[in-house]
Amino acid sequence: MYAVTQTAAGGPDTLTWDQVPDPTPPGPDEVLVKVAAAGVNRADLLQRQGHYPPPAGASTTIGLECSGTIAAVGDKVTDQQIGEPCVALLSGGGYAEYAVVPAGQVIPPPEGVDLVSAGGLLEVAATVLSMTELAQLAAGETFLVHGGAGGIGSFAIQYGVALGARVITTAGSAEKLAYCRELGAATAIDYHTDWVEAVKAEGGADVILDVVGAKYLRSNLEVLRADGRLAIIGFQGGTKGEIDLGALLAKRGSVIAASLRSRPVEQKAAICEAVRETVWPLVSAGRITIPAETRMPITEVVEAHRRLESGDNTGKIILTVD
Repeated sequence: MYAVTQTAAGGPDTLTWDQVPDPTPPGPDEVLVKVAAAGVNRADLLQRQGHYPPPAGASTTIGLECSGTIAAVGDKVTDQQIGEPCVALLSGGGYAEYAVVPAGQVIPPPEGVDLVSAGGLLEVAATVLSMTELAQLAAGETFLVHGGAGGIGSFAIQYGVALGARVITTAGSAEKLAYCRELGAATAIDYHTDWVEAVKAEGGADVILDVVGAKYLRSNLEVLRADGRLAIIGFQGGTKGEIDLGALLAKRGSVIAASLRSRPVEQKAAICEAVRETVWPLVSAGRITIPAETRMPITEVVEAHRRLESGDNTGKIILTVD
């Protein structure tokens, strides 16, 4: 089969679409997926750069989500059939013609969504659902989403609105701010301005979904309301920062950080089932629309990584596998 290979950690030019050994047959509780499309995520860039290695035993091929059809099933898999369309949450291996996945991390795509668009949905849906559950986001609360025009952000805005939250978001251009408002954000703030004061003027936030990390840590805690929860899912702005524990204690605040990729198989299977039961009906009913997407052939993976890295992209980049 063919897959994206990497000569060494580094820039996009280290990636190539090349022939590799065929995958091993699926184990008893696994499924072999013939890949139709794979979503491109920030974590993919980090892995390419050598900063986010796959968990032990996982495929070293980049790619945390894909869509396609089931090509083979393990001996113990009884509820999935060869030929069925699916989406899969991966620890690695999505940038390829085939991927072997634990069966619990393979679910049908949302009804009414084409298979290519579905290839960029599961990772963001699983991340947003799991983190908003950990942060206990509730109806009537104010939800601050950083990077609202990205793949995670554009989904989180809509999911927050569907839960009954009031959503504030940050983005980096007038076009992206308008896009965030179209998705349902009550307030969209240019992060090049003093977004801290702007969020304070809105009364602060009960829950914050943050992809930036250390650079925003102090500012996030400053805008957090009493009993607020800061949920960190990325570290584009660094991994180390200082917390004023006195200020956090005075607010009775919580700081939560979690990676979806490193969770045990059982947890990821439970999250995928929750996505299937809770999120997919919202997508099928049109309450969550497919975020803006850019489709590119997987042979153009170098340009896809450059585009995401530039910060100019809106929504999700999806690699199509012919």
